[in-house]
Amino acid sequence: MIKRVQAWLGRKDGQQPVEISPDNIPRHVAIIMDGNGRWAKSRGLPRIIGHQNGMKAVKRATIAANDLGVEFLTMYAFSTENWKRPKDEVDFLMRLPVEFLAIELDELIEKNVQVRVMGDADALPEHTRKAMEEAVARTRENTGLVLNFALNYGSRKEIEDCMRSMGEDIRAGVLAPEEITSELIDSRLLSGGLPDPDLLIRTSGEMRLSNFMLWQVAYSELWFTDIYWPEFDKTHLLQAVAEYQRRSRRYGGLK
Repeated sequence: MIKRVQAWLGRKDGQQPVEISPDNIPRHVAIIMDGNGRWAKSRGLPRIIGHQNGMKAVKRATIAANDLGVEFLTMYAFSTENWKRPKDEVDFLMRLPVEFLAIELDELIEKNVQVRVMGDADALPEHTRKAMEEAVARTRENTGLVLNFALNYGSRKEIEDCMRSMGEDIRAGVLAPEEITSELIDSRLLSGGLPDPDLLIRTSGEMRLSNFMLWQVAYSELWFTDIYWPEFDKTHLLQAVAEYQRRSRRYGGLK
């Protein structure tokens, strides 16, 4: 009999306890963290307060994923399209990684978490880039949860760059078209070395991918919730994982 772990949520809405099987934990969970601004607006607060509280949710989700046995956690922190937002908001968002790592990096190291970053680092402000580089360097040898921040990341650009790189290799004669495989594409994407996400979570009620890991989530299980990202906690991660475990992943076949 499969051993099961019950997570007693203690919610006021009368929701039943969630059962989680330790034998079917998703290896890689990806999260589109959405709704910081709307969370703040609903409370009559400035949008930046929503982003600050969203940063706290990042820590809660990281600890919860680590405790649950998730091996890889990818967080969509800033997209290539987010530069279109007001400059004051963008400047604040670029300071958040610096603040988050200044407060949390030592604890991440203590918990054996390895920090990674994928995205166009060259376009980031120097203080943001240096903070991320320091976190990556100081946690490189850690062997626990991989916390992967998608920062200044856009999936279409990622795929374009991958195709361009292979095209250049074909022109140089070091790659033949028939040698192009899914595995080769995987290795040349910014997520190279990571398994594809098993579970993709998006908060705030939106049901779209927003240019996030379009190649990698081809067979991911998707879980959407109406709650805003600053409200996200271990309870919601457990709910998502429980739903993931109820589904049958067929990858186009029959089971």
